[in-house]
Amino acid sequence: MSVAGTYDTVVKSPMGDQKGTFTVVPGDDGNTFTGSMAGGMGSMDVKDGTIAGDTLKWKMDMTVPMPMTLDCEATVNGDQMTGKVNAGAFGDMALTGERQG
Repeated sequence: MSVAGTYDTVVKSPMGDQKGTFTVVPGDDGNTFTGSMAGGMGSMDVKDGTIAGDTLKWKMDMTVPMPMTLDCEATVNGDQMTGKVNAGAFGDMALTGERQG
């Protein structure tokens, strides 16, 4: 099953649960993807997105509440997404999501 789609996500951050909408748009080669994460703190574009089977890896440049690059990894199983967002000195934050539709 393709990993493409729009997911309703929750990141367990030190500032509480951050709800968002994560969009995955695979490239023509099937090994890369683009997209974005939109939520209460604005929208961040996917950078360096890669697909390996059902595992996604990507980076996002956060600006609020402070500038930081987030390193992200998630596995898609059916319509469920589980993974983590690494926020540098703040460590790993759990990421969960469910595909819309």
